Amino acid sequence: MSTASPNNSMTGGGLVTGEPEASLPTIPRERSGVFELPTGLMDLAAAGPIHRLRYAGGHVGWIVTDFELCRKVLTMPEFSSRPDLRHSAIHEAIGDGQPPEERPGMFVGMDPPEHTHYRRIVAAALRLGEMRKLEADIADRANALFDAGTDETVDLVSKVASPLPALVITELLGVEEAVSHTLTRCLERMLSLESSADEVRQMFGIIFDELGEVVARRSADRAPGFITNMIADGQLSRDEMTSVAFQLYTAGHETTTNMIALSYLHLLLNPKAANAIRGDGSAINDAVEEYLRFFSIIQFGISRAALQEVELGGVIIGPGETITVSLPAANFDARRFPDPHILDITRRDRGHLAFGFGVHQCVAQQLARVELTVALRVFLERYDTFALDSYEMKADTIVHGLTRLSVRPSR
Repeated sequence: MSTASPNNSMTGGGLVTGEPEASLPTIPRERSGVFELPTGLMDLAAAGPIHRLRYAGGHVGWIVTDFELCRKVLTMPEFSSRPDLRHSAIHEAIGDGQPPEERPGMFVGMDPPEHTHYRRIVAAALRLGEMRKLEADIADRANALFDAGTDETVDLVSKVASPLPALVITELLGVEEAVSHTLTRCLERMLSLESSADEVRQMFGIIFDELGEVVARRSADRAPGFITNMIADGQLSRDEMTSVAFQLYTAGHETTTNMIALSYLHLLLNPKAANAIRGDGSAINDAVEEYLRFFSIIQFGISRAALQEVELGGVIIGPGETITVSLPAANFDARRFPDPHILDITRRDRGHLAFGFGVHQCVAQQLARVELTVALRVFLERYDTFALDSYEMKADTIVHGLTRLSVRPSR
């Protein structure tokens, strides 16, 4: 079995011979609207389940758009999560949200068994039962944020959707609120495709240094939070604990912020949908899952590196080649989700890949679900007091979402 070369590639639509690298597609990035997928992504998916893809740094890899193949890649040990082996389809330093540098304890970029050791420590603290204990506190915080928005026009991104997850994750970790403001600003720049590689690395360094100082302070004062729990557990070094805190902060903030904002926008544009689920906990849970599927805000997917020659979907992935799992395309696969382009908050389907799949499935997903559920419930309780004023979609960032969602008092 021979390895396919960049100039002799096969796709799900058939064999493409002699195709120059410059003519290969890059990952679709532009959107025509906030509720539309990146332009051209579904055309690519319709042409076949797997295609050659030209990456940001010149690497020629692959993109998978089929739901079942995406799940398969994310469970195969032949594909590695190590960032030193992978290439980025969109930015030389950002990748798919991976830190730009390797640090001890950065388990999102590890393969089992190293990954398993760290994940077990974190997962125990983030079980659904433990996260549900936070519901009342999250609701209190959300209500306080809404109450503070007393201006004639209120931006729900800056006033609610962004600070709420930041407050929750920093309290959970045991990070001071002042530090959280610094981390939030740095994280936004770190995830921006407009930032240079040097700027991304600089922001990562600032975040890591800030969290390292928090770990040092918690070692001295043992203030409550997950960082202090890790210190008491004694299994991890200071650098490892800093890396774990970094990963939990990034997983528990930017993605949740944008999910909340997009969900609010949909409900503001669809009063019937809002009224249909208001006060109904089960219906709100269903809505959360559909929002997760439909928005698929990790819009450029997840990458893996082939450790050896692999046959996948009728093509040969060569050792060292990067493959991008398109989470949005998978979540819009009509063979898995009937009428996938319809945002149906009554769908009641829990099979989406918004949190990934396999051993690297988002460790903070239950926290995200609880935050989204509570944020929607509190918003719906106040729904009749709001009218949509305007909104602005994010551009040039790896996380799809809104930069602004302005509302005014309902007349």
